[in-house]
Amino acid sequence: MTTTLLTDHPAWATGPDGAACRLVVRGAGAWFVAWDGTAPATSQLGGPLAGERVEAVATEPAQLPADAPRPLTKALARLGTVHRLPSPTLWEAITSGLLRKIIRAPQARALYQRWITTYGPSWDTPAGVMHSVPGPREVLELAEEHFAVIGAALHRKALPAAAAAYLEHGEVWGRLSPDDMVKALQEVPGIGPWTAACAAADFTGDYSVYPHGDLAVRTWAAKAAPSAPLPETPRKFEAAWSRWAPDRPQLHALTTYTLAWGIHARPPVTPRP
Repeated sequence: MTTTLLTDHPAWATGPDGAACRLVVRGAGAWFVAWDGTAPATSQLGGPLAGERVEAVATEPAQLPADAPRPLTKALARLGTVHRLPSPTLWEAITSGLLRKIIRAPQARALYQRWITTYGPSWDTPAGVMHSVPGPREVLELAEEHFAVIGAALHRKALPAAAAAYLEHGEVWGRLSPDDMVKALQEVPGIGPWTAACAAADFTGDYSVYPHGDLAVRTWAAKAAPSAPLPETPRKFEAAWSRWAPDRPQLHALTTYTLAWGIHARPPVTPRP
């Protein structure tokens, strides 16, 4: 049975054996997750882990909408079951969403890795030392030059603003529905609709709230099915996307598979620094 790993989150790296891997940290607990070719394999690294688990969201070809263009769904279905690991905390999802905005995916991955390697806590893993995102309190302690030195000057205001808001509202945000989470995050200065939707989708695992008119979705859909009648403008594309997938599971599947197709069609992850 064919399976595919969606590695859109910039925490994914390439281990010494060539497999995709990432560190997952939730509070004092940490896990090492590696792709074994069929599913994410998880091993605990430390912390009070009793009763806690790290689970990927599995999406099946049967969830793809029947009303979407047949050339597109046929191409996407070849990926088999698509696995995606949600962010372990909403703070990590917000951080990655902010660092990914505006710039291209390879640049965002490199910036994210510089950010966590320079300022985040480290853990010993089977793939060597890996890092997680600095916490909101640590971010608030950073000066302007700390952002500039790693090429994150663009985020010197948005990340601290998000950190302060998360410390105040993060517990409540984490209990919201995906739709309400998108709305709440947009109340933070520097978090726009795209970042809010990406963060909510990343944390909840529900890609029905992902920004469906995003360039990545439009680009990969067009490349996966060149003969399909796909609108070119973001607004018309998003309207068609929602029309083809009228319920949440279908919309989630169509978006998840399209992003997975794009990553599957090119090198899936970047080497660790």
